[in-house]
Amino acid sequence: MNTEIRHNPGFAIARCTLAGGEQLRAESGAMAATSAGVEVEAKVQGGLMKGLKRSVLGGESLFMTTLTAPSGGGWVDVAANLPGDAVVLPVGEELYLTRGAYLASEASVEIDTKWGGFKNIGGGEGGFLIRATGGGDVVVSCYGAIDRVELAPGEQIVVDSGHLVAFEPSVEYKTRKASSGIMNTLKSGEGFVMEFTGPGVIHTQTRNPDFLVTWLTEVLPFTRA
Repeated sequence: MNTEIRHNPGFAIARCTLAGGEQLRAESGAMAATSAGVEVEAKVQGGLMKGLKRSVLGGESLFMTTLTAPSGGGWVDVAANLPGDAVVLPVGEELYLTRGAYLASEASVEIDTKWGGFKNIGGGEGGFLIRATGGGDVVVSCYGAIDRVELAPGEQIVVDSGHLVAFEPSVEYKTRKASSGIMNTLKSGEGFVMEFTGPGVIHTQTRNPDFLVTWLTEVLPFTRA
């Protein structure tokens, strides 16, 4: 699979070019367009229980879309719901994504969930990460622009949980409240942060999708029956 990101960083769309018979897996609803002859099938990947786990705990859809190129090859365009950037990340043994960041991947990549040991990561409840395993590429989306931060051994960085997108398994992490005490938390408007220690690479997003939901909830008028 060869992937080209277009219209980034504000309104990124990823074109995945496939060889004959090659398959692409995508988050339900992510497909924007395909070349002629690409077969589209929606099904629960890995069985019902694994699909429910990924949906309920990981914040992804129950069904994933499998797109298969015809014998002459083809392409698939995938795009996220929110405006922002996208990036193609290689998956070695493992790669961790926050809720809602997964967009598409090669068929060789397995998508599962992992307990992250914290709450509100990536703007979602429950503390679960999306775990990508197996060789291949995964297309990751974000809200806003994406930043790549490479940490040297022992180097540390603190990231607000809502601005995290992905990180490599070599990076050590722990979570804590951004500030001590309830009043400080309320005054600062910050919730949980993650402390990362290198070596390894993390990806962050310049906007927090959870804050968007909060803002819309505050400004939208109440609906009267």
